[in-house]
Amino acid sequence: MPNHVHLLLTPKVTASRWLAPLKGFTAHGANDLPGGHGQAFWQDESYDHLVRSPAELDRIREYIEQNPVNAGLVVDDREYPWSSATSRLKGGCGQDWPPHIL
Repeated sequence: MPNHVHLLLTPKVTASRWLAPLKGFTAHGANDLPGGHGQAFWQDESYDHLVRSPAELDRIREYIEQNPVNAGLVVDDREYPWSSATSRLKGGCGQDWPPHIL
């Protein structure tokens, strides 16, 4: 998405240990682009949610993959270059993810 990011992952550490470094790394890269230096890249807030069931995982994954379609950026979720849809349908992106959900 041009103005936000969705991540669906299972971290092994608390969000404070990986989110700030991720934001710092990506903001540094964005500020190296023409016209980006010295401007805030990320908002201060973030949202996280504990996925409690395979059905909820499927619902959230579907929401994320349909986001560019609903925004009118592509017709099919597999057309979006940063979507997990194509890889997932080819057997990638952790088909059995997360393994701890029964």
